[in-house]
Amino acid sequence: MVAIQLMLAQFPKLEQWNLRPFVLRTQLYSSVKDRTTVDKELEALKQQQVVRMFKLNSGRDDFAFSSSFLFLLLAQIDAAKQRMESKHSADTTIVFDWFQNYVLGSSPDLSISNSHLVSLLSRGGKTTDKQISVLINAGFLVRQMSDSEDYWFSIPGIGWAMKNLTQGRKEVTQLLRKRQSKEALLSVLEKRKLRSSSLGMRFHLRDLLGSSVLVSVETTSGALIRLAKR
Repeated sequence: MVAIQLMLAQFPKLEQWNLRPFVLRTQLYSSVKDRTTVDKELEALKQQQVVRMFKLNSGRDDFAFSSSFLFLLLAQIDAAKQRMESKHSADTTIVFDWFQNYVLGSSPDLSISNSHLVSLLSRGGKTTDKQISVLINAGFLVRQMSDSEDYWFSIPGIGWAMKNLTQGRKEVTQLLRKRQSKEALLSVLEKRKLRSSSLGMRFHLRDLLGSSVLVSVETTSGALIRLAKR
């Protein structure tokens, strides 16, 4: 999908955070109007392991995807294993190798059940609750609910991106609410630098348009962005 390649290429360069480019599903919705087509193509790319999708713990139904998700996770696994080796025995930290070798390549989905996780990890050896807790504490798995035995796949250290995502959304919508007309030209908004987010105005506008928080109307002066009526 051309839109994915374009948005990944336009992802802001944030080398200080060591964050690989990712795209929100809502951003694709802002570019490709047929959401069913978007969902079908994403599912096909996911099954082909061209991109990897993951759930963002933002308090909303946010899903992101990246062509370098697996590359990023592999680097994070090595770092996490080294950190945990000072706190746990080798019998426990071996689970990082099992997670890399038997889980990531075998489960392209957003989530995984506890039984399936244990089944895959057990290809390396007997799996314990302590080993799974280590994966959770390291940030590779997030429980879907506090009492659930299902997990979302996650990226350690993604919290910084979540903070920027939620604060950027708030700043953009507040900016428009403060205007008497509740609207502004796209060309004007794109020149604004956000105070609360390093992800940039374009990143947030695509997200908010795709989630129908904002709407775009074509005028003789260019695209006009306004708050959607609720």
